[in-house]
Amino acid sequence: MKRLISTLAFVASIFPTLACTNFIVTKGASSDGSIMVSYAADSHQLYGCLYKYNPPKRLAAVMPVYEWDTGKYLGEIAQAEKTYATVGNMNEHSLIIAETTFGGRAELDRPNGIMDYGSLIYIALQRAKTAREAIAVIASLAEEYGYASSGESFSIADRNEAWIMELISKGEYGKGIVWVARRIPDGYVSAHANQSRITTFPQNDSENCLFSPDVISFARERGYFNGKDADFSFCDAYAPLDFGAMRGCEARVWAFFRTVADDMDKYVDYAMGHNPSNRMPLWVKPRAKVSPKTVFDCMRDHYEGTPMDMTTDIGAGGSRCPYRWRPMYFEVDGVEYCNERATATQQTGFWFVAQARPHLPADMGILWFGVDDAATSCLTPIYCSTSAVPECFSENNGSMLKYSPTSAFWLFNRVTNFAYLYYDRVAPDIRKTIDEWENGKLEEVKQIDAVYVSSPKIRSKKLTEYSVATAQALFDKWQDLDKYLLVKYIDGNVKSENENGFIDNGNGKDIPDKIQWPGYDEKWKRAVAADNGEVLKVVK
Repeated sequence: MKRLISTLAFVASIFPTLACTNFIVTKGASSDGSIMVSYAADSHQLYGCLYKYNPPKRLAAVMPVYEWDTGKYLGEIAQAEKTYATVGNMNEHSLIIAETTFGGRAELDRPNGIMDYGSLIYIALQRAKTAREAIAVIASLAEEYGYASSGESFSIADRNEAWIMELISKGEYGKGIVWVARRIPDGYVSAHANQSRITTFPQNDSENCLFSPDVISFARERGYFNGKDADFSFCDAYAPLDFGAMRGCEARVWAFFRTVADDMDKYVDYAMGHNPSNRMPLWVKPRAKVSPKTVFDCMRDHYEGTPMDMTTDIGAGGSRCPYRWRPMYFEVDGVEYCNERATATQQTGFWFVAQARPHLPADMGILWFGVDDAATSCLTPIYCSTSAVPECFSENNGSMLKYSPTSAFWLFNRVTNFAYLYYDRVAPDIRKTIDEWENGKLEEVKQIDAVYVSSPKIRSKKLTEYSVATAQALFDKWQDLDKYLLVKYIDGNVKSENENGFIDNGNGKDIPDKIQWPGYDEKWKRAVAADNGEVLKVVK
């Protein structure tokens, strides 16, 4: 266990985004016929903003490559003859690419190469129209220029197909990567969360499975596999399971699966890291069509209602806070324990649920975008054809080391960090605002779609105006929420309200009446009494 913890700490110190979550819903599994991909970019160093690329009128012959995580210059590559506009992790053709880092075998870690995983994502979005094209771009770039990151799982989707592509470098033993990509069957959902999930795969079905020609032979050469080709498992060869992979990673996949599909509780021992032989499938069929709002809310999960529920033990404090500050492991009297790593987490930079919608033109895909912790932040619709981003999401508006009063990232963080202090009181007020906004915008988008679906000449301009104005309206709404929560909950008190607002004492001086003191929950009281009861006991 100590070796596992030290390995995880080493990997986390090198890869600050080794903590992301992707959910994937095929069009046959969604309530509106869209393909959906969710992503939480979780990093203690990543600033939450919305990236925008508009193709220049004239492309240079080469383009520089900078490592996404660190900003380090890696080198330059040949530029494509034509590139496409992108916003966040989506391009103008509704191509979506997201990722989670699984690390994999340490000896294959961070070789000398130019293409890091972030650059592969954003350059592929600039160069591909479809998921299959994106897979080819990623593979060819890594092979030609070398790969500069550890093991990665990519979600790659267009308006018709959704794929999971998993890859890892060859380390010092060869240039490029070994990889496999599987198409998720229509009508199913899948997910990945920092652990390789592709096991065996069909090797004579190019319609549904693609892979590098040496994915098996390289594993044999390195001693990772010695069975029959048909029995080869990518993740067992390149990213074997351990306790941390199951409890800290696969458990998030399980939480999503159990929310939308039946019979998933039979995998609870696997999710808890106790039974690696009880592995979950790569995809499952949902019990009912999955709505966008369901995916939004699955990204807000803290294992509620499961043995890993983060609100029920004493670690939640007196206000049932479902968060545990890092590090993820701690030791007491020589015994090591873990803090849960749920889908919703405090260190999220940005997150989204992207929709590629086959029933609409390709430039009408939507990136539902938000910043900071998904459980206490809100998504707003950004059409994939937008030519601009709102100021509150701009890359040039603040940073992790520079506060900006006009930045959505800093505003949402301020509200959320206040919620962490009094979670069981404040979070429900935030969630009410979230649901009102998201449900309202889901309906509003239907009206926007109907207005502009047949207006290609003005569509980009109008959808840009709508995306920018709506995001700024969300920023304004959160500023009001910030002020409201501070007034209501200042100093641990709770001011009473009625239909007219906060209740005053009737003397016209804005002095509150009927102030409430909720105190702490029963578990907290008993824990404090057990820990320090003799000192705190009231003597009569």
